[in-house]
Amino acid sequence: MAAISGSTDSTGRGVPARAPAGVTAAAPTRRGRLRKAATARGIPLAAILTTVAVVALTYLTGKLLYRLRDVILLMVVGGFLALILNPLVLYLQHHRVKRRGWAVAIVTIWATLVFAGLAVAFGHPLVNGLTHLSQRLPSYVQDAEHGRGWIGHLARRYHVAAWAQRNAPKLQSIGASLAKPALSVGKGAVTLVVTLGTIAVLVLLLLLEGPKMRQGILGLMAPERAKRYARVAHEINQSVTGYTLGNILTSVIAGVVVFFTLLALGIPFPLLWALWVALVDFLPQVGGALAGIPTVLFALGHSLTAGIVMAVVFVAYQQVENHVLNPVIMSRTVKVNPLLILVSVLIGASIGNWVGGLFGSFVAALISIPVAGAIQIVARELWQATAPGGPLGDEPAVTDGQ
Repeated sequence: MAAISGSTDSTGRGVPARAPAGVTAAAPTRRGRLRKAATARGIPLAAILTTVAVVALTYLTGKLLYRLRDVILLMVVGGFLALILNPLVLYLQHHRVKRRGWAVAIVTIWATLVFAGLAVAFGHPLVNGLTHLSQRLPSYVQDAEHGRGWIGHLARRYHVAAWAQRNAPKLQSIGASLAKPALSVGKGAVTLVVTLGTIAVLVLLLLLEGPKMRQGILGLMAPERAKRYARVAHEINQSVTGYTLGNILTSVIAGVVVFFTLLALGIPFPLLWALWVALVDFLPQVGGALAGIPTVLFALGHSLTAGIVMAVVFVAYQQVENHVLNPVIMSRTVKVNPLLILVSVLIGASIGNWVGGLFGSFVAALISIPVAGAIQIVARELWQATAPGGPLGDEPAVTDGQ
């Protein structure tokens, strides 16, 4: 054992034992030498590598989310529609149908019938209008050529005929190019049908599986935390429902204003155009412009005076809706500050346009107000939870006498 553990010299001090023959000390690895050199120079190598990894992972995650932006937009739209339809499902469960599957089926069938009815209500007059326009187009051209009617007056006043003669080659090339997008229009129609079908399936699955997902997530938490999160989710759901009711109210007001205006001007299809305005006006801020442009053009085709009156009515009403009705009604239904509502719509539309183009802008503008309400609820909850004595704050100090 002395040969192994070492020996003592004459003074009594221990002498280390020599390593057996053929056994050499292990050489440090490259990673070990790198860490040793970094430590010697005072470089926090581990922190640097962790930071680089986090930045790279964040960049790749952002690229992936941007790549999947179309799918994410569809999921957002489906989730928003599911939140809107969920109160109807709950109402049926509480009063008529106890099983959620049957309640979801009834609400889905009802929503499908409403959508089909709106499509038919818009499609039939639209086809008739296009047919009427194609039949009257030759007479419009003759009026413009001979200076008759308001079309001829505008053509003579602004020298449309002379401009058309000077730009005849360009107009011919534009006319030839208009026939090319027919295939693109057909593809766009197919894409729209597929998109609507995908959204319908997402809404159906979310309505069916939503409660199970909610219970599963809450079941993973502690009882007190699950209770708090359930309360916050309920408040957010109420905010979204209030937003929907408030938006429906402003849309109905817009439709009523347009209906009576068209009726007073004697323009055909007043109910159809009022329904169109009420539906498109559901989009905050941008919905009014989208609904007003075709309505004004239709009124302009009826008469110049009707077009001007309709344009003035639309501009005036949009100013009232965007700056008075929307902030006041939404602040009462969603319980969000009016300034925050306006800012959230502008920011949401801008971000949506950057991420997903026109469709993304529509989606972001549609959900910007409920998102602002949800952020306000979460911020208030975090403020209260992190207060002294709150669930996430410091516990109150206990004195020696207590």
